[in-house]
Amino acid sequence: MADTCGQVLLGSGLTVLSHPLMYIKVLVQVGHEPLSPTLGRNMFGRQVYQLPGLFAYAKHIIKIDGKSGLFKGLTPRLCAGTIGTIVHSRVLQKCQDEKIEMVASSQKAEDGSLQHVVNETTKEMIARSCATIITHPFHVITLRCMVQFIGREAKYSGVFDSIVTIYREEGILGFFAGLIPRLLGDVLSLWICNMLAHFINTYAIDDSTSHTGEIKNCSQAVTGFFASMLTYPFVLVSNLMAVNNCGLAGGLPPYAALYPNWLHCWSHLSREGNMSRGNSLFFRKLPAGKTYAVEQKRFF
Repeated sequence: MADTCGQVLLGSGLTVLSHPLMYIKVLVQVGHEPLSPTLGRNMFGRQVYQLPGLFAYAKHIIKIDGKSGLFKGLTPRLCAGTIGTIVHSRVLQKCQDEKIEMVASSQKAEDGSLQHVVNETTKEMIARSCATIITHPFHVITLRCMVQFIGREAKYSGVFDSIVTIYREEGILGFFAGLIPRLLGDVLSLWICNMLAHFINTYAIDDSTSHTGEIKNCSQAVTGFFASMLTYPFVLVSNLMAVNNCGLAGGLPPYAALYPNWLHCWSHLSREGNMSRGNSLFFRKLPAGKTYAVEQKRFF
């Protein structure tokens, strides 16, 4: 219990600190570009037209809504983080107590073996999936509170009011908009990360060398970053589906087409070359073949 409380407090602190970053990333994912491209230099020193980065975008939000404007949607996100941590901890502990194994064997897999990695990853997948499903309604509310910035709406003003609004207009399914691509992305990212880390630690790192533990931790971090890059399109599609056709300007034309399901959204983004939109908030280059519309503050 003490460990869970510590995780909740640490997670809440990190959530508060990272919230402005997520806020800006979501607005970019939706396609909102309130500032015109400017002439700057890329990471190689060449002069190119660039889109505003993280800090320029943050200054724009502060200019309109003040510093507190960077924290729209923070309350439901904190709720999601707290509940998710508790659910994840309980489910993972349940899996450990029951010693769930993926193969019929009376012997416990050795630490570091492939079977051990598969078993532990499966338990983590179950725990994460349960936490994601239970907290997804708060994730949807968080995203919609953020996207209101585009049309200056106040439709989603609080957690309880937002719950009533979503249930009244969309029913139970409205709370789970974008859930499937989010789950798929989480599961794929977890397996890619753990499997790559296992093979690197087993076949590429010599256990006889010094600082083996630090090297293996570094490889886990690197593979985690690589997995998140590969599965980013799932995150993008999930977030867009969570706000699609919800009555907000950011989820309606011209900012977004009306998608019947997440596969149509994926297909449309792929055709437009926007599968990585919002992936980077620094050195943002202009989208190829697009024209910036000043009045609508987006690219076409």
